[in-house]
Amino acid sequence: MNHNAKILYVCQEVVPYLPDNDISSLCRYLPQAMQERGAEIRIFMPRWGCINERRNQLHEVIRLSGMNLIIDDTDHQLIIKVASIPTARVQVYFIDNDDFFKRKATWADSDGNHFADNEERAIFFARGVLETVRKLRWAPNIVHCHDWFSAIVPIYLKKIFHNDPIFRELKIVVSVYDHPFPGSLDPALGSKLIQEGIKKDELKHLDHPDYLGLMKFALERADGAVLGSKEIAPELTDFIRQRGIPTLSYPGTENYEDAYAAFYDTLLEK
Repeated sequence: MNHNAKILYVCQEVVPYLPDNDISSLCRYLPQAMQERGAEIRIFMPRWGCINERRNQLHEVIRLSGMNLIIDDTDHQLIIKVASIPTARVQVYFIDNDDFFKRKATWADSDGNHFADNEERAIFFARGVLETVRKLRWAPNIVHCHDWFSAIVPIYLKKIFHNDPIFRELKIVVSVYDHPFPGSLDPALGSKLIQEGIKKDELKHLDHPDYLGLMKFALERADGAVLGSKEIAPELTDFIRQRGIPTLSYPGTENYEDAYAAFYDTLLEK
């Protein structure tokens, strides 16, 4: 593993804060494995309201909190919390805000219905992660985005933050999974990103921001792709193939660490 690797993991779910599945488990163990190989890592996820702060010992990082992010002409306070994963020397940063993350659920209610403001929550999360990394003055050379809730991060890196020295020299990796959601986010996502400074002609794939549209939107700006599940929608694998970017095929759940380390090295050598 390249010992200069600084990897930012942008995750929507991490064990033990959310239930165990292929995404949450990978976002828990992969960063630790890379850290043990000599990489510097940071993990970010939303502070979903169903996360028990006392049990998981989350605490606010005052020096990083307090910034206001404006989305669709409304101010939202950015609160940063942090916790350490028991049994690992790994910290997780949580992006929090009462408007978006207080409800006792993740991105869907107990009936599985997606929240109507998920597009604003995803924008807030993306901006919050990058503003916080900038405040930390920590310059990653790989940003690894996992699944749809992080899908806005790549365009921010390429279009909004690209002149910032912290984000100038990096490779974006996007992991796709077989966890599609029914329906679509609010189509207003595109117009809200225009308010953020994204140009209209850069919003391809967001006319209908369903799972496939969001993942294509992220992959459009990726330097590398990872097939995070055994079965991936053929439309996505075809899209990745057409883009011609380095791709890590599904490495399985056992001894996958070497495959990821080699993949990161390949990207850093380019």
